[in-house]
Amino acid sequence: MTSPGPGLRPFSIKAKLGTLVVVSVFITTGLIMVAFRTRTELRFITVFSVIATLLITQFVAHGLTAPLDEMRAVARSISHGDYTRRVNGADRRDELGDLAQTINLMADDLAAVDRHRKELVANVSHELRTPIAALRAVLENVVDGVSSADPETMRTALKQTERLGRLVETLLDLSRLDNGVVPLKANRFEVWPYLSGVLKEANLAAAHRRLSSGSGNHSRTDVHLHLDVSPPELTAHADAERLHQVVANLIDNAVKHSPPHGRVTVLARRGPQPESLHLEVVDEGPGIPESERHRVFERFNRGEVASPHGPGSDGGTGLGLAIARWAVDLHGGRIGVAESARGCRIRVTLPGIPQPRG
Repeated sequence: MTSPGPGLRPFSIKAKLGTLVVVSVFITTGLIMVAFRTRTELRFITVFSVIATLLITQFVAHGLTAPLDEMRAVARSISHGDYTRRVNGADRRDELGDLAQTINLMADDLAAVDRHRKELVANVSHELRTPIAALRAVLENVVDGVSSADPETMRTALKQTERLGRLVETLLDLSRLDNGVVPLKANRFEVWPYLSGVLKEANLAAAHRRLSSGSGNHSRTDVHLHLDVSPPELTAHADAERLHQVVANLIDNAVKHSPPHGRVTVLARRGPQPESLHLEVVDEGPGIPESERHRVFERFNRGEVASPHGPGSDGGTGLGLAIARWAVDLHGGRIGVAESARGCRIRVTLPGIPQPRG
């Protein structure tokens, strides 16, 4: 059974106003009939009819204007930055109930945006403060003569500068994401050589960071990266640069959460559509609790797993998975945490060549 349309709702404002008119007409007609039967002067009947109609109108008008006054007060509070107030009467079965529900939903959305904005400012400030403080300490020691500008000291300064550079680069990616200025340049490519290059770059980047730091305390070179592509001649249609962001960030996240001498596997399979692609990145770490899986792609989210990062991990910025989700969404694909008997399995599906609409 279908619900009535907007003009037929039994408790709508239109129905209430129509009822008011009908009741007023009945009252006036009834009083006129009484006047004819009792021979009462018409002027008295007119006065009684006007008073009764005004009383009924006042009752109905109060029921309509009181919620509007409350909505105006709540809207004014929202415009001043107070997102805690809500409109009562969202359960009303008329247009005012719909409006109250819409205002409450808007307040919830604005509160979430404001909370995310504050978290973004706090997290970015924290992420910038750590390397800046370390870099400042190194330079102050060199200037004050406490330490000399030897290669070891300069490597420490370079390490912090590189960390600042990586953070700024990810923030620029997020800025492009929010502004929607990143075009998608999809092309057909061979998956095996492409992913082999991405894994090779990941190994070289880890080795470079280890050499530049002078120690192994801020990189993972003990984790083995394995590539599994089937069939070997598999091809796909996607934006290679954006897909590189996805795979590189997923590998980086998996390596950080891997146990000592762990294994990270990148699997690629053919999807159901022409040139579509299924990608999985699997690690042997502690995994992601089911209650946290819906939050892992949020910005600056690092999860709540105790000591999640393996030895040599600096913890990252919590932006990599957010960027990966953005790049997948840009393709019209899907990304999520899949069930895994051990560790964490992130699954990515890219749609391939867009199908023409019939």
